[in-house]
Amino acid sequence: MTSGVPHVITPAVIPSPAVSTIAQTIQLSLSPVFMLAGIGALLNVLAGRLSRVVDRARALEELHPASTGPAHDRHVWELRILDKRIRIINAGLALAVSSAVMTCAVVALLFVAELADLHLGRIVAIAFILAMVLLIAALVSFLFEVRTSLRAIRIRAELLR
Repeated sequence: MTSGVPHVITPAVIPSPAVSTIAQTIQLSLSPVFMLAGIGALLNVLAGRLSRVVDRARALEELHPASTGPAHDRHVWELRILDKRIRIINAGLALAVSSAVMTCAVVALLFVAELADLHLGRIVAIAFILAMVLLIAALVSFLFEVRTSLRAIRIRAELLR
């Protein structure tokens, strides 16, 4: 039986996280944000090195057709090293950008997990580990590129006499 009093349906209220909880999430996201700053610096260095390598390759490509003998051989040798450096830098750039994307995903997952009250700890941890592995690979790529560039700076014996 109904009593004549209309039944009021109240909408479900989604609880909003407390400001202190959001503050803690922001604190958790600071480390990945600092990591992003470091990745940005690495990207800047890699892009600068790529620019210099491309400029040098273009200069050598202009000299190449007119060169003969030992000069021609030296140009070909250096162009091969520059080509290798370009490939290594491109790989490093791709790895660093991938690391930055994963780091951004970690920050986003931290907030989504908190706002939606999801238990994504394992996913966040795996994403952060992947971001670190990608960053390590980018740094190793940078090391290989620097070592490769040093091979091109051999001073010819005839110039040292």
